Amino acid sequence: MKEKSREIFGNKMPQKVYRKAVKSKKKFQKKFGDDSKMDYPVVLKENAHIGDSLGVVDVLLPEQKEASKLEFDKEKGIIVGNIRMGFGHYRISMAIASAAKSMGYTPYWMDLNSYPRTTCTKVIGAQNDLYSLGSRLSGKSKLFNKLVWEPMNYEGFRKLSYNASDQKNAELMAPVYRNVPKEIPVVATHVWPAQAAIHAGMKYVVNAIPDNWPMALHLSEGSLHTVQTHYAYQGYRILNGMQGKDVLNPMPEKDLIYTGHYIDHELVSNIEADCEARIKRKQEKKPMRFLLTIGGAGAQREIFAAIIRYLLPAIREGRAALYVNVGDYRNVWEELLQEIPGLKNAATEHFDDWENTKQFAEAALDGEVTRVHGFYHKNIFEAVYCTNLLMRSCDVLVTKPSELAFYPVPKLFIKRVGGHEQWGAIHSAEIGDGTLECRDIPHTLQMLELFQSSDHLLTDMCEAIMENKKQAIYDGAYKVVELAMGLRKGGEGQ
Repeated sequence: MKEKSREIFGNKMPQKVYRKAVKSKKKFQKKFGDDSKMDYPVVLKENAHIGDSLGVVDVLLPEQKEASKLEFDKEKGIIVGNIRMGFGHYRISMAIASAAKSMGYTPYWMDLNSYPRTTCTKVIGAQNDLYSLGSRLSGKSKLFNKLVWEPMNYEGFRKLSYNASDQKNAELMAPVYRNVPKEIPVVATHVWPAQAAIHAGMKYVVNAIPDNWPMALHLSEGSLHTVQTHYAYQGYRILNGMQGKDVLNPMPEKDLIYTGHYIDHELVSNIEADCEARIKRKQEKKPMRFLLTIGGAGAQREIFAAIIRYLLPAIREGRAALYVNVGDYRNVWEELLQEIPGLKNAATEHFDDWENTKQFAEAALDGEVTRVHGFYHKNIFEAVYCTNLLMRSCDVLVTKPSELAFYPVPKLFIKRVGGHEQWGAIHSAEIGDGTLECRDIPHTLQMLELFQSSDHLLTDMCEAIMENKKQAIYDGAYKVVELAMGLRKGGEGQ
């Protein structure tokens, strides 16, 4: 196998870049050990939280060898490789799993950040801790954001040299795949599970790239790369800006495919009904439902607080209703209660009761919703999927332009966390299903007022979403699954 840190899609790396990559791997080996000879047993268990909804079966590496009641379905199985790094990669994985289930396949959930005794998880965990810290600091310090965080997310991760180091580090992650059947297709929603799968000898790997800003960070040579937008396709095809102003050897056409947005089957199949319900509520002057969802790093609480303060009078008057999903950050909710007078009396808490959350989300589709509803779930699957459940009955999703920028619901974008995210908002605004990025609180509140005072903004977005569906813009998850299974069929036919 060609060493992927020396040459990336025919672009040879300088020796100093390669040496730095080798040094990075050795640093992690020294800190966390080398388990490349370990033979980790694999156990399959139905996911207790989203198993029923999405058909997910967890791939576990238990501390002690134990018998697995389930076996891999080598005909209908598909590995969804991901990591818990924020909420975004989990959410995209849920979309892939949802699509796979709807198409008759069994999604096997493989979170490379969930195997604590492995070098793989230790390496990922260390980098995740740094990323989460950076996200939080960027929201608190304008100087840190300007001098460190924005440049790193916008240009640092863009460089081929960064990918060279990642590829070396990913060699340490390969052992977790040792006892996974190599012929089962893998869809990775973060680049590390894709890189690790290739290093481990998995035969059919799809690397589902999440962002609209092309970055070498997301490259996994040997995988089939998929992107959600035509802009991203062009950027990745020519590896645009990934080595300064150099004109690089392009990515081969066969390695890159545009699919459209990665969206859950449950959301795509109900687009018309949900958009028509939003328009009807607006016409009938029902309380406008806003969904605030916090990011996986727990950042941006200050913006949340300003939005809630602004909406509380309208909520009391019956002109607005509010869902607040703080994910698995209960402390954020407690801080909001302390900071905002009147919130506690206006709020109903749906805390760590998954059945209650599901019942509320279902009832809200056709029923009346008033007041503030706070949602918190300790379990990561419930914390993330709660937003997906509430999305169908909300009128406007208020979010930073992260992975949620691609979802088929009217969106109000608050300030980004990292320069790469702005391109998600730009894409959404251009296809009509979201606002531009509101980069400060006054502009965020202005957009809230426009949504409430005018029928046009919401109606226009709903109509755009329904039109986008006709163009298959939201069919990306289905296409990714189709491509993954197609790779195996093509491989078996050779």
